[in-house]
Amino acid sequence: MADFDLVLKGTVVLSDRVVDAGYVAVRDGKIAEVGQGIAPSAKERHDLGAALILPGAIDAQVHSLSQKNQEDFIWSTRSAAAGGVTTIVDMPYDEGNLVCSAEAVKTKVDHAGPQARVDFALYGTIDPEEGPARIAEMVAAGVSAFKFSTFGTDPKRFPRIPPALLDACFAAIAPTGLTAGVHNEDDEAVHAYMAKVKASGITDWRAHGLSRPPITELLAMHTIFETGASTGCPSHVVHCSLGRGYDIAHAYRRDGFEATVECCIHYLTLDEENDVRRLGGKAKINPPIRPRAEVETLWRKVSEGKVWLVSTDHVSWSEERKTNPDMLANSSGVPGLEVMVPLFVKGALERGIPLFWAARLMAENPAKHFRLDHVKGALTPGKDADIVVLTPEETVYDAAASGHNIVGWSPYNGIRLPYRVSGTYLRGKLAFDGSKVLAEPGTGAFVRPPLNRVLAGA
Repeated sequence: MADFDLVLKGTVVLSDRVVDAGYVAVRDGKIAEVGQGIAPSAKERHDLGAALILPGAIDAQVHSLSQKNQEDFIWSTRSAAAGGVTTIVDMPYDEGNLVCSAEAVKTKVDHAGPQARVDFALYGTIDPEEGPARIAEMVAAGVSAFKFSTFGTDPKRFPRIPPALLDACFAAIAPTGLTAGVHNEDDEAVHAYMAKVKASGITDWRAHGLSRPPITELLAMHTIFETGASTGCPSHVVHCSLGRGYDIAHAYRRDGFEATVECCIHYLTLDEENDVRRLGGKAKINPPIRPRAEVETLWRKVSEGKVWLVSTDHVSWSEERKTNPDMLANSSGVPGLEVMVPLFVKGALERGIPLFWAARLMAENPAKHFRLDHVKGALTPGKDADIVVLTPEETVYDAAASGHNIVGWSPYNGIRLPYRVSGTYLRGKLAFDGSKVLAEPGTGAFVRPPLNRVLAGA
């Protein structure tokens, strides 16, 4: 009689070490055993040779609904499954529906549930006119964190939260133990630099970086972390393009505050002088892509342990919203769910960075961050058997050719990857077989922090 439902044998990548000739055993949708050497018997057993076996990734920053009638969860979770991402955390800035109440959370869960092919968690936010009044009800409804912005793109859908209101929101969140994540660009500074760029007449690829120089990020980061320090609320910068920003966060942690920073995969991959110049609006992201020297600095911050999470900030804008010759007229953001894990592995291998950082920054730490680590984030007995397998097969990424994206464009098209995702398991079931997404819509489930843990402020 088989001991387990599934056993995968290969190079097992844990969050603190890499186990050569290791195995992962699954029973009843949960991790049952992780070991080394001779693998036990199972109903289904795969010897994967030199393949990497990692915990399924948790993408901490996804925008499934930023553009109406475009991507939606039916496509974002398909891309996720194909990319080894087994849980997405969706942002609250949906076009036409700010997720700022318990009713809005329930509506989004009801909308996403029948579509989702992988699991999903949700951010909540506030309507600036209501302030923090609905934070408690959103916690009860199951949000995993809150999102705000120091910069305003749109007064209703993506509003600026001024300092006094940000302080009030952080104070309301602090007793729950959840984290307040903030988009880190100083509103006044960005608008001043944007006006300067427009007055100069520069409209090409250079315009975006000039309109948001490093000081616009760093000013905002100090505001965010000081607000966390003064209220006792865990504070998080949801994307930082600058090595200096990670040092700032580290200084706050050294002083005893919960202050963390997220690095998006585009900041570890793309650079301004080559990729932005070549791609124009298809590489427009807030904050901007920085020069190659900064990319290498960020990898050093990874190796120093100063990066808390790696995510995509995934959004699949239709192509006409990314191809305006006037750089500043394009929408900001890029798709990345399908390729985040292979891109990180590629970058780490090229720089001699241990692969356990992949498991830590894209699985274990996100699970802790969103208070989901009771079931997610690690190849640990008792947790969900969310697993990604990467085989050493060189491929050239092409978003259109894969068939797993609502859009056929990607800033990562043409990048040569040394490993490809050859299998994704969600709770022990094969969700992606290396070519086809097998998980049907509705397979994914809404995941949330345990309410007793949140109410205890844990």
